[in-house]
Formats: sequence, structure tokens, C-alpha cells
Amino acid sequence: MKTITLPGRYENLVKISEFIRQAAQDAGLDSFAVYSVETAVDEACSNIIEHAYGGEGHGDIECSCSVEAAGLVIRLRDHGKPFKPQNIHAPDIHAPLKKRPSHGLGIYIMRKWMDDVRFEFSPETGNLVTMIKHLERKP
Repeated sequence: MKTITLPGRYENLVKISEFIRQAAQDAGLDSFAVYSVETAVDEACSNIIEHAYGGEGHGDIECSCSVEAAGLVIRLRDHGKPFKPQNIHAPDIHAPLKKRPSHGLGIYIMRKWMDDVRFEFSPETGNLVTMIKHLERKP
């Protein structure tokens, strides 16, 4: 498992993206899958900064990657406000663009582009987002 921990600042999303891109490429994902993983992680980290920490510089984001039987597993941990996914309403992706909010698609994108997305919270260890992208098995 490889791990980086960076301050929750938007400028650090580039470093996290590079870390994720390398892990996804090392895992053997094709270019679209690499892009999908990068985008999902970027959305999750943006949500951590904006919602868990309430802005930049209020805490760290720990990002871990490993290749396991399930595929490429990415774990993002923060120590911000607890996240309750059951409180998030699904976006109306069929609404006209003019009637859609400017935010609110992050979790939708994460769930669409990753094969599994789980959210956990513990007062001791904080918020944990686990995302899995399955690997293609060669015959």
C-alpha cells in the first residue's frame, strides 16, 4: 500500500491526482479507467475540503492506494465533520441545465465511475471513503 498525506488545499489536488494516476497506471488500468479514477478521487477530495473541513487549510487528506483481490482500492481519510451519505439527495440529471444546481454531482460521479464506493465514520479515526475500481482480468 502506498500513502500520501497532504494539507486539505485545492492546490494539493494536483499532487493527489498525480499519485492516483501513477497508482492506476501501475495497476494496469486503461486510459479511460485511469481518468475515471482520477476524477472520482478529485471529487471526493474537493468534498473533503469544502464540506468536511469547511474550507482550505483546516486539516489533512490521507490518500492510500493498494491493489487487492477486488481491484485498485483507494482510501481517503479526513478528520473533518462526519459525513452522512444518507442525507444527500440524488441529483435530477434529467432536469434542464438551467434548473440544475451548480454543485451536487460529486457523489453521483464517484458512484458512476467507480465500481464500489463506501463511506464510514468513526469519532476516533474520522471519515473514510473507500473506492474500488475493478481490474480487467486477462484470460
